[in-house]
Amino acid sequence: MKLKIGNHILLIFGAFIMIVPFLWMVSTSLKTFGESMQVPPTILPKEWKFENYAEVFESVNFVKYYINTIALTLGRTIAQLFLCSLAAFAFARLTFPFKNTIFIAILSVLMVPPQVILIPNYAILTQLGWIDTFYALIVPGMFSAFGVFLLRQFFMGIPKELDEAATMDGCSLFGIYWRIILPNATPALIALGIFTILAAWNDFLWPLVMTSSENMRVLSVGIAAFQGQYSTDYPLLMAGAVLSTIPMLIMFILFQKHLISGIALQGVRR
Repeated sequence: MKLKIGNHILLIFGAFIMIVPFLWMVSTSLKTFGESMQVPPTILPKEWKFENYAEVFESVNFVKYYINTIALTLGRTIAQLFLCSLAAFAFARLTFPFKNTIFIAILSVLMVPPQVILIPNYAILTQLGWIDTFYALIVPGMFSAFGVFLLRQFFMGIPKELDEAATMDGCSLFGIYWRIILPNATPALIALGIFTILAAWNDFLWPLVMTSSENMRVLSVGIAAFQGQYSTDYPLLMAGAVLSTIPMLIMFILFQKHLISGIALQGVRR
């Protein structure tokens, strides 16, 4: 009993540590500029300035940032779910030469920091003429080594007897993948989808380097524009951050059970 109470106290303390920065962000977004710079700082605004949220849309083309971010996120997520699941199906169900070697080579990509290949990727995209386009934002993120690994582990836990039964009924390999494997891998697909959405929505360095025009900015890069060289309008900055965070909070609240179940099931897959 004492151990359970101690665990709950520890979890509550950890949750408090995690939620305080978010609450401070919301509080700052409702302050005036002068109050946001006040020392010592105030926890709650003395004057609740909800106009900051409207001013965010007036100061920059925030709606365009939203549209670009949604397009980037949807493009990467849909492509990763399809391409990674196809590759995972091949590694989990098919037999071909050097299968394990190729799989290890794909996993080795996870050990390479993205910053290391940033300049070579920029050079390639420049040669293709894709800089400052949606091609540069979406295409390089359409495949994920982590996604292949995650789905392969899940696919290997689906009984192969289902494949054999489908083959006897005249189902093709793609039919097995589409009608047998994918419907039985919904938790893993949702988990990968959530991970991909979070990574794409919060991506900053890649869009910053690969785009240069105001018309191609995404939320992460657009919000950074509120930060000035000598002074920063923190209420506007925090208001923009709150507006960009809300969709991810709603998504996590709606799909948290699927995310947790998808991650938990990976621990029991062979």
